[in-house]
Amino acid sequence: MNILVTGASGQLGQSIRAVSIGSKHHFIFTDITKEPDITFLDITNLNAIYTLANSENIDIIVNCAAFTDVEKAEQDTLLAHTINALAVRNLAIVSKERNSTLIHISTDYVYDGCKAVPYVETDLKNPVNVYAKTKYEGELEIQKIGCKCILFRTAWMFSNYGNNFLKTIIRLTREKEWLNVVYDQVGTPTYAPDLALLILKIIDENKLDMVGEYNFTNEGSLSWYDFAVAINRICKHHCDIHPCRTEEYPSKVKRPSFSVLDKNHVKKTFGIKIPHWFDSLDKCLSEINQK
Repeated sequence: MNILVTGASGQLGQSIRAVSIGSKHHFIFTDITKEPDITFLDITNLNAIYTLANSENIDIIVNCAAFTDVEKAEQDTLLAHTINALAVRNLAIVSKERNSTLIHISTDYVYDGCKAVPYVETDLKNPVNVYAKTKYEGELEIQKIGCKCILFRTAWMFSNYGNNFLKTIIRLTREKEWLNVVYDQVGTPTYAPDLALLILKIIDENKLDMVGEYNFTNEGSLSWYDFAVAINRICKHHCDIHPCRTEEYPSKVKRPSFSVLDKNHVKKTFGIKIPHWFDSLDKCLSEINQK
């Protein structure tokens, strides 16, 4: 099959590039950045998507592209909406026209964080910030177009690629004697290669008819503070990490206080076992140390 991957320079995109090495399928990795082995594609341009999808006879579009900077989204609402909603609409239109499958990545932030138990896919969507609202608008665009879509909601992504919370904490705990990290936001990290492997499994086993919405993160739950402490300990750094409340953190963006996702649906549908966040963290840090 011919697979178009957008956002190929991001964490998930690079993870898919890594796990797909040697695959029997033909992958076309795209982004708006000019890098070796990445094809330039502006997904805000519907005609450009059509042209590439038709010339490469695309069977599957995996959309890893997104405006993910939560702080900047509050300032540049138009750009966030363009990438997270309008561009998604373009991909859905092309998928519908070609009868291709769209595999789309959304976020735990579409939920408001007011529950005390893990969110299931059918729970009410009530995004509380601009980033979350634009991501949910992208989901609604897919529904309106009615293309075949496998949608994953994920959270707190980390990997040895790009910039993320893990990389930031590694640097800060190496440089600083002490650090404040919020303890009243609870969720679950997602190791990007774990999600990439699931996407490849779905493609390899031709389970593209399993359309629907799925939650996917690693197993377990913790706060950002707990995550930072674990990173600090595994790295054997000696930074003194202090728990603080969200209101003490210098940010004007409202975030869900609880966004743990229930993964029973994805596990049963695709017959998978998801690694615990600590095991995937340990694996990721081992890979970073080997660089």
